Amino acid sequence: MTRARPAAPRTRKAASAAKGTDLTTRASDPAAVDAYLRKLKHPLASLAAAVRAAILAADPRIGEEIKWNAPAFFYTGPMAPFDPKEYRRHLVVLNFYRQDGLRLVFWHGDRANDRTGFLAGDYADGRRIATLASAAELRTHRKALVAALKAQLRHLA
Repeated sequence: MTRARPAAPRTRKAASAAKGTDLTTRASDPAAVDAYLRKLKHPLASLAAAVRAAILAADPRIGEEIKWNAPAFFYTGPMAPFDPKEYRRHLVVLNFYRQDGLRLVFWHGDRANDRTGFLAGDYADGRRIATLASAAELRTHRKALVAALKAQLRHLA
């Protein structure tokens, strides 16, 4: 008589629980972002590099990767397992659609309670968008950028 095999877990969380481990942290991939930015053909490529530096300098727990074909920044620290489609770790992703402005999509920007006007939009899922067109605008809005990141991190850590 052969024993039936248990069904394979259907989600990452279930797989993690079945193995007795937690997927609590996430590694950063700066080499992938370096390669992406080296190949980037966009009028605001240098601004993207400056925004990247500002985001990473905001908090040592912020990591980076390429997601949705663009640099994305996320919380690297410990978290309870969750459905990856919820994007709980994600903080901000760069969007290069426009040639005259670099868009920063803050996944949980509603948590920032931004009163400076830096974050725009009122999306039901919590996203907010900031647009920067120059290094001067980055200098002007750097405090608001860092504040938005730190507000999101407070809800994750």
